[in-house]
Amino acid sequence: METTAPGSARGDAGSDAKGSFGPVDCRKAKCIALTFDAGPAEDTPHLLDILKKEKVHATFFLLGKNHVKKHPETVRRIEAEGHEVANHTWSHEILTDKKPAEIRAELEKTQDAIAAITGKKPRLMRPPQGRTDDTVSEISKDLGLSQILWSATAKDYSTTDSALIKKRILDQASKDGIILLHDIYKGSVPAVPGIIEELKRRGYTFVTVPQLMAPAEPVPGTIYRP
Repeated sequence: METTAPGSARGDAGSDAKGSFGPVDCRKAKCIALTFDAGPAEDTPHLLDILKKEKVHATFFLLGKNHVKKHPETVRRIEAEGHEVANHTWSHEILTDKKPAEIRAELEKTQDAIAAITGKKPRLMRPPQGRTDDTVSEISKDLGLSQILWSATAKDYSTTDSALIKKRILDQASKDGIILLHDIYKGSVPAVPGIIEELKRRGYTFVTVPQLMAPAEPVPGTIYRP
């Protein structure tokens, strides 16, 4: 599938582009986006405490079933504290294995569940395992959703070793990168303070995914990958 890098999106933005900047202009600064998949879960409030202390805004790709529905107050807090609330499907089914009506239901049910809590439907989605195709893209476009992949992953589903998770992310960190972690696994949240501290030391500024693209705005249906 054809993908667009956030930096390319910025470069192609017209003079009338209305994308909102974060703490810096990523055309000039060294930016990176921290993203979390598959929550909210019991460790998410602690993660939010860490991000608040560090003055870092992240992007949360939330699961509908057993997560958004189970933790509405955490979803409300994510939104209230300035993070980007995004869609990671209803039940983490592989979308490319599904019929069009099933794909739509996986995305639409989560859109509606989040909107019922925050008052806003997400504009970003992440397909489970990053697996997408033309049908997923068409349905995403119809629902107003851009697709967001990643450039750095700790494979934190396979280890509870926070030091290893931190090392894997730091080894893969790059300008305009998108970091993928999961706030549902035990080793992940404890790794976050060290990741933030070291990347700040290296001169990075943390932004949400839309801020990474600014002044461009995410285009529905488009697949973004650094």
